[in-house]
Amino acid sequence: MEFFLDTANINSIKKGIEYYPISGVTTNPTIISREKTNFIELLKNIKSILGNNKSLHVQALGTNAKNIIEEAFYINELLGDNVYIKIPVIPEGIKAMKSLSEKNIKITATAVFTPQQGLIAAKSGATYVAPYVNRIDNISGNGINVINEMYKLFEAEKTQAKILAASFKNVEQIHKASLAGAHSATIPLELMEYLIFHPLTDVSVENFIKDWEDLYGKDKTLLP
Repeated sequence: MEFFLDTANINSIKKGIEYYPISGVTTNPTIISREKTNFIELLKNIKSILGNNKSLHVQALGTNAKNIIEEAFYINELLGDNVYIKIPVIPEGIKAMKSLSEKNIKITATAVFTPQQGLIAAKSGATYVAPYVNRIDNISGNGINVINEMYKLFEAEKTQAKILAASFKNVEQIHKASLAGAHSATIPLELMEYLIFHPLTDVSVENFIKDWEDLYGKDKTLLP
């Protein structure tokens, strides 16, 4: 599974990349607005941190195909390689996806709530399709089932699109999404850190150190 950071916070991105196997960063208008700064400079800054080997996903704000396409070309030219344009799965968005995919613009379909929305986006040229797990759960749906059904559809249709699971509130949701067939997940840094946290791990490390230091002395490592 690929892991993406769902943030536009520079400090979180730097820390995430330093410590964890991050494939890129996803943003949306809400996430960017939280940083309360010039959004163009912010995106450039994020891209410079990521380099060309990690991807940046930026959402178009237009609600008609013409505007979405214009924004997509602008962002693609502004930020360069390995940039994905996030486009909601509304009719005008699907229209834009079809056009942009023919021009080799990378696309992430967003605001996905049903398997059929995901399939239509995939067949319209999206590389990533992002179902909102927790938001589906919040309206008495089942986000994990949506991922699993979407995965089965993608397999049956032999589409190359990847499921980029989004909208998580806890580690269990992420774990179940990976078992259900999600190829990738986008999560905030806090949840990324919780993915490897377990109190017994910390206790084990403390016991190892105590046993070692009881015999060899404090702060003594394997180094000479």
